[in-house]
Formats: sequence, C-alpha cells, structure tokens
Amino acid sequence: MSRYDRWNAILELLAQEGRLSVEEAAQALEVSTATIRRDFDQLAQQQMLMRTRGGAVAQSVSYDLPLRYKTARHADEKHRIAAAAAELVTPGAVIGLNGGTTTSELARTLATRSTLESGFTIVTNALNIASELTVRQHVKIVVTGGVARQQSYELIGPLAGGVLEQVTLDVAFLGVDALDIELGASAHHEGEASVNHLLVSRAAQVVVVADSSKIGKRAFARICPLSQIDTLVTDEQLSDHLTAQITEAGVKVIRS
Repeated sequence: MSRYDRWNAILELLAQEGRLSVEEAAQALEVSTATIRRDFDQLAQQQMLMRTRGGAVAQSVSYDLPLRYKTARHADEKHRIAAAAAELVTPGAVIGLNGGTTTSELARTLATRSTLESGFTIVTNALNIASELTVRQHVKIVVTGGVARQQSYELIGPLAGGVLEQVTLDVAFLGVDALDIELGASAHHEGEASVNHLLVSRAAQVVVVADSSKIGKRAFARICPLSQIDTLVTDEQLSDHLTAQITEAGVKVIRS
C-alpha cells in the first residue's frame, strides 16, 4: 500500500470513528506502528488531523483530502465513468466542468475523442483542467474568476460569478462529494458548492459524474436538489436499490 493510499485509509477511518489510536490504525492497515506514527505526524503537519497522545482525532479538513492524493482512488471506475459521460457530448457543445478527479479524467477523455475534433468549449473553475487542455487547439477554454483553493485547484468565491452569469452551457458535468436522495448533490466545502450551483443554473442539462462510493452519502454544503439533475453517470457497483430510487426521482442512471 502506497503512502497516499494509507493516508486515504487513515482519513476515512477517522471520518467514521472520529478518533483513532496508532495500534488500531496499524492493525487495520497491516503496517507497523512506526509507519502509522509517521503518517499521523505528516497528516497533522498538513492540518488534516489533530495528533493526540497515542493517536489522532478528526478535524473538518480531514474529510476533504487534497486532489493530488485522490487520484488513485477508484481509478478504474473513473476511467469508465469518463468514457460513458463523454458519449453525451456533441461537436460544438459548450460544456461546464467543475474540479475533481472524475471531471479531470472526463476532460482528458473529451480532448482526445476523434468525434469532437471539430471543436468544443469548456467553461471551468478548475485550474488543472484549464492548464492541461489549453494546448489543445480544438478546445476553447473559458476560466472563471475566483480565489484558488489548494485542495481541489478550484477557483471559488464571488469573483467566479461574474463569468458564469454571462455564459450559457449546453451541459454541466459535476463531480460531487456526495449524492443523496433527499438532499441531492453536495460538497464538503461551501465555496465549491456555491460555484457548482451557479454551473447548474447556467446549464440546459446537468450530469453528475460520481463513483458509487459517493451515492447515498451527504456532505456539508448542498449544490442542488435531485430535481435539477438530469443524468447520473456512475459505475456498475451502484446497487439496484439505489439505482431504482434515483430513477424514480426522475434522474437517468448510466452505470458504466
């Protein structure tokens, strides 16, 4: 298990339990207590948890691991989700993309699709997506304003609204932290949720791209209700029960 995988696992355990001892973490991850102590110290330095005598406790940022540490999580599922979502895009479309590992994978997939070589437009608040796709001559990139958030490379804050209020989108693809039947789509950070809500308001069609681990969950800040989502593209691990519930709410479900 790589260091980043261990950090993911530690933070997920803390999110569930609230408190974790060195021995408990070492046993759960099947590594030495010395390795766990180093992991705890490094995560504490990045303010992702709070160190205690013999262990660690969760704090709010531990629920939102920086993007660079998330890329290995559910990687195969995200590749398939991106491929399925790309099928929904037609040449010349104006596409909204927020930040995240799944939308970043989707952006790469769109940029290399032969059916879209005639060109399309991406409107995004994600600096990594804009940077990576700027070299693609057939992709027009529009970047929102805002203040960069280190965890997700997303621009957030009121400055983002100035651009988004001036554009219309054929389809907005949203990566979310959670999707719940009653709450709808949500994010860990209220600033990201606010910009995502603006993307939804400017789009003729809203597509959530999220692996099944996020479905049936809730996060801190609401993006939009389920009634404003047209399609969910997820993986085949989503249960039949949740699929039926989401479909009954009027959302098309594509399991890739």
